[in-house]
Amino acid sequence: MGWRFDWIVPAGEQATMAAAARRDSLDRLARARLPAPGPLGQQLRLQPAARLAQAAALSVASGLPLSDYYALQLQLRSRPGQVLPAGSQGWLALVELLPAGSEGSASPRALVRSVAGPLPLTALGPGRPLNHLAALRWPEGALLERLQARAWIEAADGRILAVAADRCGP
Repeated sequence: MGWRFDWIVPAGEQATMAAAARRDSLDRLARARLPAPGPLGQQLRLQPAARLAQAAALSVASGLPLSDYYALQLQLRSRPGQVLPAGSQGWLALVELLPAGSEGSASPRALVRSVAGPLPLTALGPGRPLNHLAALRWPEGALLERLQARAWIEAADGRILAVAADRCGP
């Protein structure tokens, strides 16, 4: 099973789902070496590489919303004798889980709504966990009960090495 992320690519202010378009979506597609999609975006199924599970443990936690922001924390713990590939980076995101049939989509979507990153991982060391804390804006129109915090580790070549999720809200 892979993880699904939907990045909506900007296609003009009047385009379908233009309000959910992420300016960083084209950067993500370029890092993953994927072609630019049409105006409705592209659904990415990401299968993390198995080797990170042996090198480090990734988790993400979310706080309660405050003034339209969520506090998200990425935590990474290394395992003895294991290292991440050179140039690896961390990312945090608020993702809205849209069920099939909602927002005009026949299939379920995991819509990327807010992103923080790249986050450096150079301080990770044996017996020393790495933490990144970021405040991400709760996007207008997003429903609280559908928000999920996600963190992922990405290799320098765009490969996803690990993904973690946490449910937002109470």
